Amino acid sequence: MTDDLRSELDAVLAAVDPTDGLWALVDSGRVHDIVPELPALRLEQDPIHRHKDVLSHTIAVTAKTPARPVLRLAALFHDIGKPATRAIIDGEVTFRNHEAVGAKMTKRRLRALGYDDATVRSVADLVRLSGRFKGYAGGWTDAAVRRYARDAGALLGDLNELVRCDCTTRNRAKADRLREQVDAFEERIAALAAEDRRSAERPAIDGSRVMELLDLPPGPLVGQAVRHLLDLKRAGAATDEASAEAALRAWWAELPDAQRTQAPLPSDR
Repeated sequence: MTDDLRSELDAVLAAVDPTDGLWALVDSGRVHDIVPELPALRLEQDPIHRHKDVLSHTIAVTAKTPARPVLRLAALFHDIGKPATRAIIDGEVTFRNHEAVGAKMTKRRLRALGYDDATVRSVADLVRLSGRFKGYAGGWTDAAVRRYARDAGALLGDLNELVRCDCTTRNRAKADRLREQVDAFEERIAALAAEDRRSAERPAIDGSRVMELLDLPPGPLVGQAVRHLLDLKRAGAATDEASAEAALRAWWAELPDAQRTQAPLPSDR
């Protein structure tokens, strides 16, 4: 029975446009057997301004996402925690921590449907992280951007795609602004990743420190020493300043005299 329910949901979500299939599950009542938490989303986000109900929004977001199983499931469940966290504070509707609550609900439902552990974990992580991008326009430090990318890990592409699809406003300017923000964000992630790779490709001490330690003038020997230290770092050695300095002195001690031509002896520093 569980396999049948999961297969039925998968078939709906695999459609190029799952909109009609999802509404058919809701209207027929079949959804109560598959995802009983879903009908509770049929509530208004804002009882004063009467914004679209969360269920309509959820189906619209799911339909916008590419038909990748994990991403489609994450879209379907990304607001599942809103009814449980809904509150009206100072006349405004809030859903504080709904992503964390929704991630737990998602795990329970997907496990009940018999999804494998990897899928359950990935979908729940996407639900948990789905609101993380909010506030980026206000300015994030490089550390915050790196943390976002690190926390998303292999799900980074799907997470950013979910953020893009989570905008269902009819306000073209607002939609364009969000798209531009996500584009800029992805470019920043890529730039920081490139910077980190370049940093990882540098030895623990630079050429200036090599010249200082070995009393060397600028020249080929300095470059040779730096390349040696970089090779050691790539191999997992000389990864910090102290070990790199020790490795440099050992390399210098073993260097044939002929290769030290016109290079002064190192001082004991």
